[in-house]
Amino acid sequence: MEFFKPDLNFDFVGKRRIFAGISCAAVLLSVLLLAVKGLNYGIDFTGGTIVQVAFKEKKPIAEVRRAVSGLGLGDTVIQEFGSDREFLIRVQKMRGAAEGADKQITDALAKAFGRGAFEMRRTESVGPQVGDDLKRKAMSSVIFAWFGILIYVGFRFRFVPAAASIVALIHDVVITLGALALTGKEFNLPVVAAILTIIGYSINDTIVVFDRIRENTRLSRRSELGELINASINQTLSRTILTGGTTLLTVLAFLFLGGEVISDFAFTLLVGIVVGTYSSIYVASPILLAFPGYSGGTTAPRRKKAPARA
Repeated sequence: MEFFKPDLNFDFVGKRRIFAGISCAAVLLSVLLLAVKGLNYGIDFTGGTIVQVAFKEKKPIAEVRRAVSGLGLGDTVIQEFGSDREFLIRVQKMRGAAEGADKQITDALAKAFGRGAFEMRRTESVGPQVGDDLKRKAMSSVIFAWFGILIYVGFRFRFVPAAASIVALIHDVVITLGALALTGKEFNLPVVAAILTIIGYSINDTIVVFDRIRENTRLSRRSELGELINASINQTLSRTILTGGTTLLTVLAFLFLGGEVISDFAFTLLVGIVVGTYSSIYVASPILLAFPGYSGGTTAPRRKKAPARA
């Protein structure tokens, strides 16, 4: 199925400097947000206890906060969770052991509102040492994914495309993290899984373009590399748009219909898929032109045009 007509020829390569400037600005803004505002780490990484309760009737958040404020559990955050009857109670930095915090919160709510006035939906507890360990492992998983992709793409397409793909992946991850910092979305283990999914999705899109560049190079060795890259992106554009569009429909369904539990996961995927599709067109492929000796993926050097005879 062709989304665009085969004879269309968008000049992606000709506008590469404009989009390089846009990408650099987005990355710098994301780094600034991460440095100044930082990520909103969930209890997976900070340690503590989280309790999700649903009341049968609407309750002001001030009353819920008053009910648990005297427990001496340390830094406690209470927020509405999807409706004005459901609340998420986070105890992120506890004084003492985290054990029994959920029972203390339940007893306090029962004393204030009655045992049958609410329903316990979810409880999670993570120790601070476990949280630090999970944070290190999450970062290691992303770095190992980058190195694995560098080795695979380098083996299949040589070093230059491998380096270009890693630059594009770093671009995708940094901008996605910047969006999380900007919106204050919770950074937890499901979000890490979403970032790893974005890495896999983005590199798959990039490899499709690189493979077409290599194929076109073999078919037309006398063409300029810029022309081949532009033609390859245009030839795979329908596939890129259709794949990205259908994936976005699924993610949007998760985001708007899946509830608050997976909203952060779905939001991360949404940003990552949009940025990953953009980077496979405007970041990864144009980077190849920054290496004058790159031949387009062939094993032999590209042949130069013969000079015209006098």
